[in-house]
Amino acid sequence: MGDPDPGFKRRATVPAAGLALTAAVALTGCTSSGYPADPEGTFDEVSGGTLSVGVVHHPPYVDASGPEPSGSRVDLVEGFAKSIGADIEWTVSGEEALMIALKAGDLDLVAGGLTSQSPWSTHGALTRDYAEATGPDGKPVKLVLTLPLGENQMLTEVEKYLDAEHPGARP
Repeated sequence: MGDPDPGFKRRATVPAAGLALTAAVALTGCTSSGYPADPEGTFDEVSGGTLSVGVVHHPPYVDASGPEPSGSRVDLVEGFAKSIGADIEWTVSGEEALMIALKAGDLDLVAGGLTSQSPWSTHGALTRDYAEATGPDGKPVKLVLTLPLGENQMLTEVEKYLDAEHPGARP
């Protein structure tokens, strides 16, 4: 009998090493509690603290013409904040300024008439769609909120709240 193929062991260990590396990378996004991690600790920071929210004046979802914003998205954000014991600090501006502030870490969430077709997905993580509205062209659009990129526990908690508030919006 001859010696086994010298490349055999290498070929056999590459898939195992690749699998181990993939598992290690996947698990780095989770905490010991089983939740996805927030590298910047957003959810822990805002729970029982202050939620910094940017809103775009976009009636009927957000009306920012008065001293305090109002509208259905404002009510939704206020409900989420209440559920985690957070106060809200509102920032009213245009989408571009708010998305730049979100990406810079100055905001924890942006709300308005944002849709799943938002061009701002490079600046923030879009939630799953939770409601449907009629767009300017008369076609249906899916509404979303936007949170900081990579803050996965925060995104998960917001989506759980959205699912509870809009149970018919998810399959």
